[in-house]
This record gives sequence, structure tokens and C-alpha cells, in this order.
Amino acid sequence: MAEVMTAPLTKSKAAKSPPLLDVRDLKVHFPFHRGGLFTGKSGVVRAVDGVSFTLEQGKTLCLVGESGCGKSTTARGILNLVKPTSGEVYLHGQRIDRLSEPEMRPYRREMQMIFQDPFASLNPRMPVGKIIREPMDIFGLYDARDRRLEVMRLMDMVGLNPRFVNRYPHEFSGGQRQRIGIARALAVQPSLIVCDEPVSALDVSIQAQVVNLLKELQQKLGVAYVFIAHDLSVVRHMADRVGVMYLGRIVELAPAEELYHAPKHPYTKALLSAVPLPDPNAEVKRERIKLEGEVPTPDKEYPGCPFADRCPIVEESCRQSPPRLEGGAHQVACFKAD
Repeated sequence: MAEVMTAPLTKSKAAKSPPLLDVRDLKVHFPFHRGGLFTGKSGVVRAVDGVSFTLEQGKTLCLVGESGCGKSTTARGILNLVKPTSGEVYLHGQRIDRLSEPEMRPYRREMQMIFQDPFASLNPRMPVGKIIREPMDIFGLYDARDRRLEVMRLMDMVGLNPRFVNRYPHEFSGGQRQRIGIARALAVQPSLIVCDEPVSALDVSIQAQVVNLLKELQQKLGVAYVFIAHDLSVVRHMADRVGVMYLGRIVELAPAEELYHAPKHPYTKALLSAVPLPDPNAEVKRERIKLEGEVPTPDKEYPGCPFADRCPIVEESCRQSPPRLEGGAHQVACFKAD
């Protein structure tokens, strides 16, 4: 019998490596009780209600939506800072959502966070050098002399004068404090940084500087971002992909330029219509989409689409069953999407 020769696997047939971050049907619910012991009301706040996405190394996924839609809770669920009610979170192919705090410790170095408020996120009693060095101390990186050199290198990398290493946070402006927060996040060489509205508390001119800094650092270090924001004009400059959230769910997920040029979900179209245009003549001529109807609350369970009461193209079938996020590169959760 002739021997059967087996050809080596080509690159196309080889097993594909998992994405850096893989979030599958993530749900974070908070039980509540209002009123008295016997006459009160109990229920569940569905802060995050089935979020799924993947993120590759060196890329940026932006989550946008109104206040209270679940963006920040999604971020905390990804980082295991709040325990998910259900769903799965994978980092480098390893499931982390059910790990205890001691088991999470090796993954903490891989996942860091930049907070929204640069005033509240820094310890006012610690000099900035110690703030930046603290993650190195926790994970035992470098020796004492090298840690000081690394702190100064990081300060220079984010645009701060290393001579200010012994100054305290109150001696810096808001933009400088956010740069300190960025340096602290980079101190342990993470693969993923969650940016929870990192520019919303800053002046517009400073916002541009911080956004440009984050993009430069990504190109230099290959770090991936989950970037949370309200400002769609900021998101456009940051994102590779954009996820639009509404009431704890992603209703549209697409490459950034495709979403801005050809949005499909009526909620996305309404959000984009509210972004100011730099041309005053174009701003006057364009038609603004105004959403009407009752704003839904996350403590109520909706049998159909949660956007139905505000949707300008709603049909009765939309109220019967919830649409699923479907599609290829451009996914949308809407029965009537273009």
C-alpha cells in the first residue's frame, strides 16, 4: 500500500490565535429594594444586558452612548472589578470572569485603567513619582534604582518634565494629572488599557493633546484600548471600531469610518445628527433627528426592542421580540435597519 504523505499545514489552515480580549454575552445585574420591608419594591437593574465583542492587540474599540447606558459598568465587568451576573470574558484566550482576586493577580498587570476624573484618581498625599512607581512595587518589577529611572522615562514619554517627580498632584493642571494617570497605567507594560472617559473632564484643547498622546503611545507600544466616551467627534479620531450602547446592550458595532459614513441603527443616526459640524452653513442646513417618547429604565424588562418607544421607524413587531446583533464587519440589532 502506498504511503500517504501529509502536507504541512499552511498559514491559512493553521489554528488562528485568539483575540486579545473576547467578551461573550456579558451581563451585570444589580438587585435593589425600594421602600419598606413589606410594602417596598424589589427588582433588578440591568446595567449591562448581553454585551459581546472582540478586540485585537494594538487596536481601539470605542463604546459610546448616553449616560447610564452601561459603558462604565461594562468596563468594570471586563476588568473583573464587578462580578458579572453571566457571560464570559477571555484575555489571551484564558477565561477570567470567574477568577478570585488572588487568581486575578497575574492578569491585573495585563489590564490597566485610566479613570475619568484626573483630580480624584490620584492620591493627594503621594508625590507623582511614587504614584507612578506604585504598580512596579506591587508587581515587583525592576530593582529600586531602575524603578526611579523607569518613572522618569515614563514621565518624559507622556510629556511631563521628569524634574517634577517629587511634586504632588495639586501642583499640576488637569491635563497634566491625566498624563500622570496614563504613565501609571503604562508602568507595568499592559496589553490592554481601559480608558473610562479620560478626556471628558478636560478643556477641548487639552482633550486633543491627550487623544493624540494616546494614539502615539499605541503606535509605539502596541497597546490596545477599550475607549469609553460621550463625544463622538473624539471617538472618530481614536477608534478602529465603534460599539454604540443603549440600555446595557450594543445596538451597532462597526468599523469607525463605516459607522460614521453609513450608520444603520436609528439610535446611531440620532446620535450622529447631534454632533456639531465645524462648517456653520452646513450646521444650519442639516436636519437634526429628535428622539421622542419615554426614556426607558434599566430596572424594567422589555419584551421587544428597548429603543421601540423612542424609535422613529418602529413597527408593532419590534415590541414583540428583541433584535439580535447580527451582520459581518458591520453588525446592527434592528429589524428595520437599512
